[in-house]
Amino acid sequence: MKISIGGYSFNNTFLQGKMDVFGYLETVKYRYRMDVVDLWNGFFINRSGPVYKLAEKSYIRKIREALDEKEMRVVNFAVDGAHLWDPDPEVRKLLYNNALIHLEAAEILGAETVRIDTGGSYKESEPMSDEQFEYTVKRYREYAERAAEQGYTVGPENHMGPSLLPLEMKRIAEAVDHAGFGILLHLGRWKADEKEGDSIVAPWTVHAHFDAKTAVQNDAQDKVKSMLAGGYNGYWGVEYNAPEHQYTEVEWIIGAVKRIIARAVASAGNGGGPYEQ
Repeated sequence: MKISIGGYSFNNTFLQGKMDVFGYLETVKYRYRMDVVDLWNGFFINRSGPVYKLAEKSYIRKIREALDEKEMRVVNFAVDGAHLWDPDPEVRKLLYNNALIHLEAAEILGAETVRIDTGGSYKESEPMSDEQFEYTVKRYREYAERAAEQGYTVGPENHMGPSLLPLEMKRIAEAVDHAGFGILLHLGRWKADEKEGDSIVAPWTVHAHFDAKTAVQNDAQDKVKSMLAGGYNGYWGVEYNAPEHQYTEVEWIIGAVKRIIARAVASAGNGGGPYEQ
């Protein structure tokens, strides 16, 4: 079954000084017995400056060496601190340069999909201005062209600002119109009154995240069934930064999501395909 563990699921363990990125790789490989990782740059960035500074290339190469030693793949690389839009043009330049650094890191790591956010508030959402939309499309197309040449995809998550509005995400995807563009869909994370967001962006979704709230909702199975019916063939990443007992809580959500997927596959009657246990 195609399950991964989002690195943010261990953020509290990381903040307590009990885990680094190499401990995360060990945990995923040997505790949960997975051969793929859902990397998050939060394990190896410096947050002290105006934009998050990524670790040196030599450190990124050490991560790649550890991945290779364990025969692990990076199915998604989630990037914070390199989003596209900021009202200040000077900050936009810093963010752009940071995105390029992170794309190079993604290529060193062999990431199959990369998430770089649109920008905007984490709590509020509103449609993009014409200037913001044109800039956003231009940058995503540039990144997508680079990604396609290297064999991966890049795009936003419904995470902040306009990306919390599914029609804005659809508008971006249609305007970028490139095979190197792909969305990380965090299931159900939309502005409160948006009920059909997941299905709206499904055609461009290359990776998906389940959180604890979605995993216990009555319509979770329907969400998965709808995605599979639309042709989704990617990984289901669990992303749940539990306040405590994180190893146990991650084990719980993995089981919950596997159960949801198995039931969705069974009810769809398609024989399981890549999701059959």
